Amino acid sequence: MIIKTQKEIPSSEITDSAVFKERRNLIKTMLTAVAGASVSGAWAGENKIDLANLTKGDFSTAVFTPTPVELVKNYTNYYEFTLNKEDSTKLAQKFVVDPWSLEIGGEVENAGTYHLEDILHQQTLEERVYRFRCVEAWSMVVPWVGFSLGNLLKLAKPLSTAKFVKFTAMYQPETMPNQRNHAMLDWPYVEALRIDEAMHPLTMLAIGMYGDVLPKQNGAPLRLVVPWKYGFKCIKAVVKIELLENAPLTTWNKFAPAEYGFYANVNPTVPHPRWSQNSERELGSGFFTSRRQTELFNGYAEQVASLYHDMDLRYFF
Repeated sequence: MIIKTQKEIPSSEITDSAVFKERRNLIKTMLTAVAGASVSGAWAGENKIDLANLTKGDFSTAVFTPTPVELVKNYTNYYEFTLNKEDSTKLAQKFVVDPWSLEIGGEVENAGTYHLEDILHQQTLEERVYRFRCVEAWSMVVPWVGFSLGNLLKLAKPLSTAKFVKFTAMYQPETMPNQRNHAMLDWPYVEALRIDEAMHPLTMLAIGMYGDVLPKQNGAPLRLVVPWKYGFKCIKAVVKIELLENAPLTTWNKFAPAEYGFYANVNPTVPHPRWSQNSERELGSGFFTSRRQTELFNGYAEQVASLYHDMDLRYFF
């Protein structure tokens, strides 16, 4: 499935030219392994994703300043490991991602626990170029590799009572220092969407980025990506999906409900209580580059605004 908007991002503007030129040479065997032999070890970065077998789509709405892959890999919020953005790259390397299973339950007909490689057998992998907007007012552009969350949920056969989708991240305190120390947040990390948001074609589960498997510090082996919402909604290292009748309490909304709403849709007209959301700093664009004007729904209004036709956009929701 390919969804296009009026404008396109040239692939050369997604990452730095050196990475882009070498990208095809780096892409090797991961999907071949998925189709035949075991994918054990792929999540540790031993194999690459074969983009020749991917459905390609451009889901973005503007031409952006390039985001070098090394910057994306080394500038992450991963509070299970650390409260700064750089140290998680090193600290996350002890995180165990193989084997990996995903539990799907709640208001569904086909509840169960599934090995990640078995899920991938049933999904069409796509490369999708999305703008990522953090609630801290910075942004980047990332070419994710993954599959439609909606397609996975359809296989679980949601019941008519399913109104919300809850996601739970891995609880692994032996490798995650802040979980072990009970620091800052309640663990494990929890996020949620309304079911129509979860089923929307833009919503995906990512297993890779930049044509390679997803680095551990970026949420390996499975993370949620919802491009019209602030980044804290894009939960990393997902191990459980539950379809529920009522909205669950999510991690940041529980920690600071006045600052982090359940919906968390990107909205330049509604400030965070401690800073404006009117503009954003594009990572990789240079210290003296002007800030970019933030767009409603992060530029995806044409696709998703209808989901909120009965909601007042003047409020942080």
